Amino acid sequence: MKKIYHLSTCDTCKRIIKELNPSSEFILQDIKTEHITNQQIEEMYALTGSYEVLFSKRARLYKERDLKNQNLSEEDYKNLILEHYTFLKRPVIIANSQIFVGNSKKVVEEAKSVI
Repeated sequence: MKKIYHLSTCDTCKRIIKELNPSSEFILQDIKTEHITNQQIEEMYALTGSYEVLFSKRARLYKERDLKNQNLSEEDYKNLILEHYTFLKRPVIIANSQIFVGNSKKVVEEAKSVI
């Protein structure tokens, strides 16, 4: 499977996708208009081994709900990501059996070597 979960309104996601220039084999899923399903998050979890790795602590709702002062479990992270798209760290790039989560330079460079 070759897929990129992104937010079409996010300039960082747009820049990274342009930089990666993925082939037509890649499916681009805008997580705002096509929400993450339970099956999709399970697939991501199988590749990362953690929901927390997939979770964005930069999300506005994270601060608004004061989640940093709560002791969140893996199940909490999963449920929050399924509840609202902004909790997914973006972009998430899946190329065959490898996953790249987030927008750090290191992650983008690693993704480039696979795409």
